[in-house]
Amino acid sequence: MNFEDMDVWKRSSRLSVSIYRELVDLKDYGFKDQITRSGLSIPSNIAEGFGRSSDKEKRNFLNYAKGSCAELRTQTYIGIEIGYIARNVGACWVDETKELSAMITGLMRYLKS
Repeated sequence: MNFEDMDVWKRSSRLSVSIYRELVDLKDYGFKDQITRSGLSIPSNIAEGFGRSSDKEKRNFLNYAKGSCAELRTQTYIGIEIGYIARNVGACWVDETKELSAMITGLMRYLKS
């Protein structure tokens, strides 16, 4: 299974691109760095996991990706509240991280069986 063919990787990659594009002009470099790194970590960990040989290793990296979804969701909530992220954009990112987490969980279950 190639990670490039997986919907969860494609969607998480698009989410990462969206974060970079939306925050391109943000001057709070600490916040910007943290949120872009957590967004980038999701597809990166999926890819790294599927570059590993064992299902146990794949699940481990998928677990990291799922954690990054939660991290990104938290940063999005904060970004909305402090006015860095428009509410409608942030709501889309929150929904997408929830869906990606569910997809990752399903993939982890599949690899365990």
